[in-house]
Amino acid sequence: MSSLQSTTDEVLRLAAEHFKVPREQLTADDDFFKKLGINSLQALDLLTRIEHHFKIELPDYELQGVSDFRTLAERIQLRL
Repeated sequence: MSSLQSTTDEVLRLAAEHFKVPREQLTADDDFFKKLGINSLQALDLLTRIEHHFKIELPDYELQGVSDFRTLAERIQLRL
């Protein structure tokens, strides 16, 4: 089982890759909607990619109100 830190790093790496932004511009506490300038459809696209990467499924109710990378990583970590 990976640590929360490595899960967070991996989420940030995937987001940077997906939206073609430099990884070092993203931090765990960033609001991904604001930082990446994305809408909910684009966030869903990223989430699908993250679920495939970690081989997990995140139920919608667990993602309600989640908009920063750290909280997203915490939710992923619970499923690993």
